[in-house]
Amino acid sequence: MMTKGAFYFLLLFSFDVLADNKFSNLLFLDDNQQSPPADLSVIQWLSGHWRGEALGGLVEEVWSPPLGGSMMGAFKLVVEDQVQFYEIETISQVNDTLIFRLKHFNKDLTGWEKKDKTVDFKLVKVTDKKVYFNGLTIERLSDKEINIYVAIEHEGNTTEEKFNYKRVE
Repeated sequence: MMTKGAFYFLLLFSFDVLADNKFSNLLFLDDNQQSPPADLSVIQWLSGHWRGEALGGLVEEVWSPPLGGSMMGAFKLVVEDQVQFYEIETISQVNDTLIFRLKHFNKDLTGWEKKDKTVDFKLVKVTDKKVYFNGLTIERLSDKEINIYVAIEHEGNTTEEKFNYKRVE
């Protein structure tokens, strides 16, 4: 059985470690770089129900359409018919740009982060097919398929993980 530490998504990245371009689908803000202007119209295509395989099991994400300046998402990982963990996610318009925030929860809904803490990914860049957040990229392949790439740290080693999702009809 997996532990939460095995797949703990960390945002406390060392920019020195990440700056060596070993991540082909991820971008990172420099210390003095600001997020570009954007609104939820650049990511509204994400709304819907998505499933795929990653992290040794089945992954699922459900995203609401934009409302009230944000989109709301939920994630879960299921391995051998058992939920391993959940995430509650938002993409919000803040100060004329976007920020992706999440919190992790064990299968019994006990939280990983402290009560008032979230894992935050600031917007880096928007293209026609990709929305780059700091260490997390959402790629639209078609109306029925997306990839999400994220930098994951485990035991001091950071890797780029790919989550391929198909839309659930």
